[in-house]
Amino acid sequence: MRNHSQAWLGAAESALRAAPPTALLSAARELLAAYVQASEVTLLLADYGLSVLQPVTHLPHTGTQVPVRDGAPAGRAFSAEAPVVEVTADPGTVVAHLPITVRGDRLGVLSVRLPEPAEGAPGVLELAAFATALGHELVVADRDTDLYLQARRRRRLTLAAEMQWQLLPGRGFSREEYTLGGHLEPAYAIGGDNFDWSTTDDSLTITVTDGQGHGINAALLTNLAVSALRNARRADISLEDQACLADQAIYAEYGGERYAPSLLLRFDLATGQAQAVEAGSPQLFRLRDGIVQRVTFEAQTPLGMFEETDYRGQPFTVVPGDRLVIVSSGVHGSPSKDGSAFGERALKETIAATGRSSAHETAHALVDALTQYHGGGELPVDAAVVCMDWRGRRTAAG
Repeated sequence: MRNHSQAWLGAAESALRAAPPTALLSAARELLAAYVQASEVTLLLADYGLSVLQPVTHLPHTGTQVPVRDGAPAGRAFSAEAPVVEVTADPGTVVAHLPITVRGDRLGVLSVRLPEPAEGAPGVLELAAFATALGHELVVADRDTDLYLQARRRRRLTLAAEMQWQLLPGRGFSREEYTLGGHLEPAYAIGGDNFDWSTTDDSLTITVTDGQGHGINAALLTNLAVSALRNARRADISLEDQACLADQAIYAEYGGERYAPSLLLRFDLATGQAQAVEAGSPQLFRLRDGIVQRVTFEAQTPLGMFEETDYRGQPFTVVPGDRLVIVSSGVHGSPSKDGSAFGERALKETIAATGRSSAHETAHALVDALTQYHGGGELPVDAAVVCMDWRGRRTAAG
């Protein structure tokens, strides 16, 4: 039976790879109808704000949205990153809601209406693996079609937001040593705040950048900052030199009139030894053994403020079980209508309250708390959050 399921999954993956990028859903429907007698297959993609799941249909039209957090089975599957089997009013029929996650980046849910699996038929685990295979093809398809990017949109993005979302490495990533989750708001009008990460076999680098200003000007500045940091990182130079070269690139363009406060972090995956360059306003908080503390570093000038600034790295350590949360100034320093800032106390309380939630859900919860602090609705400032759960590398003995 296991060999049969493996053969089915292998054939399905090959068929998905062979499908045109715009025909992935129709290919999935044909495959699932043939292999598990699926009568209905719906592809739901998370919108940019991660608040609803939107069905992929014939654009620009879309079907009924499914809220992520109202208890609907598809929403539960997305949030928990685990399959949810819904029993229907039709006897002998179930709907399997399968999370689509690619290396820790949550894309959406595949909902499959099918007969209750008979013995020997592909089960939920095989269907979940199929959904993962579909997710990998969706990521590749985004290089060649706008179909799935458009399907995620509840409304039109501003040009600045378009630029910012294209810069992101993703909204999540997971491997043995850690899990990352990130979120940006206002999702459809984000201007200057951004985050980036990259991994090697031995290290992880994370940066969070506050692009000064608003709208397209902030997006252009952040694009320059992130691109300069990536260019320096890919030259395989130290974290301090990455900051120095990005600082020079921004100063050469703006002459100190505009700058990009940033926090650069690098982690050794084998030891948990880390290094930080604090070049401005993003802040780092750590949840360890139930206690939330702000991790402070020597404050240095934002990237691009002065010509040829020398940046210094500062060491710190993470241990298995640590949760790190990085927030931009739009989170920790933005004032409400009465002029008071969201502040460190509110941040610590929210981080502590979400200690049992996933890294993805924690990042979203922090932005939700900030939104409520501002009275609901769209945030008046840019906000970026990155949450990392650190597990560390297992030793040969452990």
